Amino acid sequence: MAQNISKIDLRHLLANPVHFLAFGFGFGLSPIAPGTLGTLPALPLYWWIQDWPLMEYLLLVLALFLVGVWVCQVTARDLEIKDPSGVVWDEFVGFLVTMTAAPSGWGWILGGFILFRLFDIWKPWPIRVLDRRLSGGLGIMLDDVVAGIFAALVLAGFKAWMG
Repeated sequence: MAQNISKIDLRHLLANPVHFLAFGFGFGLSPIAPGTLGTLPALPLYWWIQDWPLMEYLLLVLALFLVGVWVCQVTARDLEIKDPSGVVWDEFVGFLVTMTAAPSGWGWILGGFILFRLFDIWKPWPIRVLDRRLSGGLGIMLDDVVAGIFAALVLAGFKAWMG
């Protein structure tokens, strides 16, 4: 479960590139819906890479996941909070996982965004178990990746149903 950050020194955040990434380029500092706003920076990146070959897309997502494990670990450790609510790099990667096999277009992007946020907020089994039992950077990242997988499966089912 993400823990609220009562106060963070903005100068400290901007001075440390690791924290700047973990906080989603500052989007995670929003007092309202930091996870939802923290997903927004993924939209332009997805728009740019949505037509990449699948293997290249997956390699980029894997690289961003590995970077995320590290930046989330370092930031959580430095803030002395298990899962800071403002750390949103995991949302960024989770959304890209959601969109792995989605068709191009704004309708699919909006649908993927909504589905990912719903799974990330609701945390059905096993997402909730991962969120509670894993700690550190891997724990912060993995529940959002699984939420992204669930959302991707729903999108794939809808795509198949649409024909």
